[in-house]
Amino acid sequence: MIPNDAFFTTWTPRALALLRIVTGYLFLQHGGAKLLGFPHVAVFDGLHVMSLVGFAGILELAGGTLVLVGLFTRPVAFILSGEMAFAYFMAHASRGSPLVPMLNHGELAVLYCFVFLFLAAAGAGSWSLDALRAKARTEVAAAP
Repeated sequence: MIPNDAFFTTWTPRALALLRIVTGYLFLQHGGAKLLGFPHVAVFDGLHVMSLVGFAGILELAGGTLVLVGLFTRPVAFILSGEMAFAYFMAHASRGSPLVPMLNHGELAVLYCFVFLFLAAAGAGSWSLDALRAKARTEVAAAP
């Protein structure tokens, strides 16, 4: 038995929000590792914030946090998608076949790139600060 459209209409924005929350949480950990050595120590000797890795850490920590809470999701996700495309071609594609990410250990960068690209197009979903801001704007516009 296939559920009716009401089921999908109700749960699609919630599933989108869960995808965004989990992705943001996992992504900010990469930035935390690069900048703070938490939840694990990243293997970067002499990390400087003004280096490429330091800049990536800032994007990952701040961007991951914004994606997690769903604030400015579309522009932030678009920037993070670009960061992951850049990371793939800078760090992974040259280590093997660029068309086979499994061989150059770039699968995660490619996956993050396209999940963020999807979030940039789809938005934050129902459980987000973006949704609360949109609701508040609608209520203000509807007020006499």
